[in-house]
Amino acid sequence: MSDPTLVLFVAGTALLTIVICTRIPLGLVLAAVGFFGIAALHPRGFTAAIVIAGQQILNLALDFQFSVVPLFVLMGVFVARAGLAEDLYETANAWIGHFKGGLAMATIAACGGFAAISGSSAASAATMARVAVPSMNRFRYEKGFSAGTVAAGGTMGILIPPSGALIVYGLLTEQDIGKLFIAGIGPGVLTVGLYLLAIKLVTLVAPAAAPCGERAEWRVRWRLLGGVWGVFVLFLLVLGGIYFGLVTTTEAGGLGAAGAFLFTLLRRRMTVSVLMDCLSESARITAMIFVVAFGALILNQFVNISGLPRSIATAIETWQLTNLEVILVIMGFFVVLGMFIDGFAMIFLTVPVFVPIVDALGFDLVWWGIVTVIAVEISLITPPIGLNVFVLKSMLPDVALGAIYRGIVPYFGADLIRIAVVILFPPVALYLPGLI
Repeated sequence: MSDPTLVLFVAGTALLTIVICTRIPLGLVLAAVGFFGIAALHPRGFTAAIVIAGQQILNLALDFQFSVVPLFVLMGVFVARAGLAEDLYETANAWIGHFKGGLAMATIAACGGFAAISGSSAASAATMARVAVPSMNRFRYEKGFSAGTVAAGGTMGILIPPSGALIVYGLLTEQDIGKLFIAGIGPGVLTVGLYLLAIKLVTLVAPAAAPCGERAEWRVRWRLLGGVWGVFVLFLLVLGGIYFGLVTTTEAGGLGAAGAFLFTLLRRRMTVSVLMDCLSESARITAMIFVVAFGALILNQFVNISGLPRSIATAIETWQLTNLEVILVIMGFFVVLGMFIDGFAMIFLTVPVFVPIVDALGFDLVWWGIVTVIAVEISLITPPIGLNVFVLKSMLPDVALGAIYRGIVPYFGADLIRIAVVILFPPVALYLPGLI
């Protein structure tokens, strides 16, 4: 990459960072930086920029796979309106709440179940804060630990399928979204297990932080378990259909949205006004994703024209790093970015730079998608700007921000173990997709 090109790219990156911090819509920022960057680098200037930007937008708008986005968004909105999060927490609490740290364990279990059908970390954290924190406060849980549990549990919303982050990654890298969904199951189960282990360790070190809850009668446990059958049905409809090759990813999204609608009807939570609100909210979320995706693709072209991926690959070759060391260096970039940029922005910004390098090293891009999403999950609870932490802070104004971060420490340690396991043992993510 020539010196003028490097200067232009650095200037564009700096402008991008500054404008994102001013809270201008991310999609517009990405598109603007990409458009003017292409115009500056391409011999045909603005004419080339207009053609390239228009072609990228048209290609994505006509991509049939992208129709899966509004379907899964609608599914998540229906599920949230059905009040399923409350039932999941009550059920988990009835079964394990009487153990030390049981309410926190129930929160993690409910977050995992809700994440499996909502696909949103912020929504999971906000919903479970309203549902779980009052119960933990009633049993004198340490407030920072309670908030940290919800903040960490909410991060599972972008890993456990159906995941909006995996959909976006699949579209940007042209990877099979169904395989990405299936690949997320193993790491998702690993996440829940490590979080539960972290809670157990907290109860051993500081028993007063997470005391026992009430013991529920067996008949109550079985009754509550029967009330969350919708989670299992929706999960089987979506992932079972994809795994056994009965439906495509888009068809699975349609089945999931229809199933969530029927479930909301059966729970008598659906009215005409609620339906219109759900459709309106889904349209807003989908439009936001589309605009960001358009901007990301235009920025990707700027990055490719600038030659940044080739330059980084050349630099890595001169460093004579092993493949594992390259992955660790990239993880270091993710950690730094996660301190200042939210999850989806990280995916859009890093895919065009790192995916060509990872692909050239011979790594599986489905596996890399899982690693990327886990890194993004960690960024959601990384100081100083962890999105889920600020969601919790806004909902729990009486809990100090520092206390929330202290409550997150055990889960942050579990996250580091999790990403190390997935990096060192790729079959954790790739075994199930390999069976399709």
